[in-house]
Order: sequence, then C-alpha cells, then structure tokens
Amino acid sequence: MASQTQGIQQLLAAEKKAAEKVADARKRKAKRLKQAKEEAQLDIEKYRQEQERKFRDKEAKHMGSREDVASRIDADTNREIENMKRLVAGNKEKVITRLLDLVCDIKPELHRNYRPAS
Repeated sequence: MASQTQGIQQLLAAEKKAAEKVADARKRKAKRLKQAKEEAQLDIEKYRQEQERKFRDKEAKHMGSREDVASRIDADTNREIENMKRLVAGNKEKVITRLLDLVCDIKPELHRNYRPAS
C-alpha cells in the first residue's frame, strides 16, 4: 500500500511539475508574442516615417514647398485681378455711354400685342 501511495504521490508531483512547466512555457510564449508585436509596431512606425519622408522629399522636388505653391497661387490671382481691373478701366466709359444712350433715348411705340379697342 505504501508503495502505491508513494507512486501516486510521485505521479501527482510529476503532473504538478508538468503543469508548472506548461504554464511557464505559455508565459514565455505570451511574452515572446508581446515582444514580437512591439518590435513589429516599431518596424511599422519606422517604415511609415521613411515613406512620409520620401513623399515630402518628392513633393518638394516636383512642386516646391507649400509656401512656394501658395505664393505662386497668390501671384497668379493678383495678376488676374489687375488684368480685370485694367479691362474694366478701359471699357468703363464705353459701357456707361452705351447704358445712358439706351436709357435716355426713348422711342415711344405701341407694343406688338396691342389691339386698339373697336
């Protein structure tokens, strides 16, 4: 009987030891997975930053900086506004004269739909 009890105790101790090893292995695996995930996040962040830097370099090379683009747009807009002001100034008198002629030169005539009462 004593040997059976001792054998059972050994089996229980071995089972407990195996359970501890399995639990320890699971903890190590979870730790490795967490570490791998953190490293992957760092790699992703480094890659994203590199791609953004390349994009900014390419954008600056082809389009110039945002300030350059904004200043070119402002310059083009101001040039167009000045051109329109010049055109308005050149045609202002003609338009005013034409409007006054149309308003002041009244030619009374009957409307084409008018029918005299019989």
